[in-house]
Amino acid sequence: MRKLQRTVPAPAELGTEVIGVPEGTDVQLDLRLEAVMEGVLVSGTVSAVAVGECIRCLEEVRQDLRVLVGELFSYPENRVAEDEDDDRQEVQDELINFEPVLRDAVVSELPFQPVCREDCPGLCSECGVRLADDPDHSHEVSDPRWSALQGILSDGMPNQASGAPAVGAPDNTKES
Repeated sequence: MRKLQRTVPAPAELGTEVIGVPEGTDVQLDLRLEAVMEGVLVSGTVSAVAVGECIRCLEEVRQDLRVLVGELFSYPENRVAEDEDDDRQEVQDELINFEPVLRDAVVSELPFQPVCREDCPGLCSECGVRLADDPDHSHEVSDPRWSALQGILSDGMPNQASGAPAVGAPDNTKES
């Protein structure tokens, strides 16, 4: 058994479109490598900081990740015909490629919809202002179906721009 502790740069595209570990940032590996009959068993933890955007308000989100990993890297001579279709990792030239294992472990632990805080109110759907900065923010929204009556409330006469006839106005239509 061999213990391995290393800090390595994060590979490209270690995440999703909304959150991920930025390329080149530190990823701490604390691994244990054990020789077993079938190959090399790698287990341990991966630690990194994921950065992304809150899906509600678009503010930056930072999340500490600590992910458990465990993978068997098989010796090529132990491969049998039934294993041809499996996604098995193999020891190649006395080396293992840990990046696919790292990617699978980290990406599966990332939140599907990251938020800056659980009760984030998001953005105003009318103007885009961040609602957490102005909790009393609101807009007076009138229903367009009532627009003809809006003029009655302001000056007692209907809004002529709406094309609606005035209530109680003489009917000027001619019948033939």
